[in-house]
Amino acid sequence: MFIRSLSKVALAAMALFLAGCEGGVLDPKGHVGLQEKNLIIVATVLMLIVVIPVIFMTLYFAWKYREGRDELYMPKWAHSNKIETVVWIVPIIIVVILGTITWKTTHELDPYRPLDHERDHLTVEVVSLNWKWLFIYPEQGIATVNELVFPKDVPVQFKITSDSTMNSFFIPQLGSQIYSMAGMETKLHLIANEAGTFDGMSANYSGAGFTGMKFKATATPTDADFEKWVASVKANSAVLDAQSYDELAKPSENNPVQYYGAITDGMFHQIVMKYMQHYNDWGKGGHEHGEHQEHKSSDAGESGMQMLHHDSSPAVEHAKANGEA
Repeated sequence: MFIRSLSKVALAAMALFLAGCEGGVLDPKGHVGLQEKNLIIVATVLMLIVVIPVIFMTLYFAWKYREGRDELYMPKWAHSNKIETVVWIVPIIIVVILGTITWKTTHELDPYRPLDHERDHLTVEVVSLNWKWLFIYPEQGIATVNELVFPKDVPVQFKITSDSTMNSFFIPQLGSQIYSMAGMETKLHLIANEAGTFDGMSANYSGAGFTGMKFKATATPTDADFEKWVASVKANSAVLDAQSYDELAKPSENNPVQYYGAITDGMFHQIVMKYMQHYNDWGKGGHEHGEHQEHKSSDAGESGMQMLHHDSSPAVEHAKANGEA
């Protein structure tokens, strides 16, 4: 009776825990996310091969050799070849298997590696701002804020950067997260194999508005639905240029969805190079500055000699006299 009640409680607890997996990494909707889920499960099962027996034996031995039982007591026991063999061989086998799986999947799930697919990748340029996400579609000539849309069964190449603090671009149901950093471009390749709307977020704390730095990623059922969405965005008169971008980049919390029907060419590149655009000028400036300083030092030296030559103070005359002597 007790065992039956315990099993019901365990089943209810399991159902409760699994219910929390909806919408997360254990509820994938794309190929990359599915591969990562399988990797998590396989790694967990392999580790449980050691964990479960250890927990069981800890409880069993504590019960078996509790006080008051007439079990054989061997205080001088020190070694067993059988036990040593088990406690070394089993972990070694598990580590070898885990290492092999990790090495293989690390290359297969490399976020920079384009997905093997018959369709061409859709390019989306992602910029993390304080505290919102800007998505630029260079091929479609549009941009959005806090809304990401793409067709299902079409691989997407994300080019990612940041305008300010480091952030992390993450759509849990589709796969890997990857960092966004100012002055740098990182890449991520994902695909949605089911139509739907998925939660996207920042997975790296970035300040006061971090909790509201979320967006919706929608996989449309067909390419036609995606093109229809693109047309609706193009109908907006707003243009993403240098001036409107500077306004958008100002910190704001819980930013609403915005659409830009047109964009300035090379906007993403300008954002990446925002803090690097004067790099060459700084290098030249430093060289010229050094020459200028050298020239000034030379002039200063000559001026000093002239001043020394024309200075008629007693101290200078005394110095000259000692020098001649």
